[in-house]
Amino acid sequence: MKAIYQNYFKKSNNVNPIIKVLANVPIFEHLTEKELSEVVRLTHERTYKKDEHVFKKLAPAEGMYVILDGGVLITDSDSETVFATLESGDFFGELALLDEEPRSASAISTMPSRLIGFFRTDLLTLMKRSPELGNKILLNLSRVLGERLRRTNQELASPNQ
Repeated sequence: MKAIYQNYFKKSNNVNPIIKVLANVPIFEHLTEKELSEVVRLTHERTYKKDEHVFKKLAPAEGMYVILDGGVLITDSDSETVFATLESGDFFGELALLDEEPRSASAISTMPSRLIGFFRTDLLTLMKRSPELGNKILLNLSRVLGERLRRTNQELASPNQ
């Protein structure tokens, strides 16, 4: 039986699950819950079936994705190279937030998956609405891309290849 009266002053611990996932993505690191809520309002939730393309190699790049549930394979179908096998909480395609170059690889769902899309137009809207928040995200994005470039350079310089 449902209670007639509720304690309306009790704080709720019901944090939006999308906020929880985004809070763990380095691009949205150190954002307050209010700032994350602003980002969430601009995201797009999409579902994919097993073996369905999220995007194909050479397709126009529009933005990044965060995996809520499921898995995604990042691959080059021409050379059959697998770049990454991703799962819940992982993100990919973030370079598309900065440029309009075509995708350099394909992303394929490895199981039924729910993804959050955050696109370049969303970032531009956010930068107009809240320049400080937009700058925080761009700085985090720069760190992520710098770290990936550094790691790639180390792998290429390693004689064990």
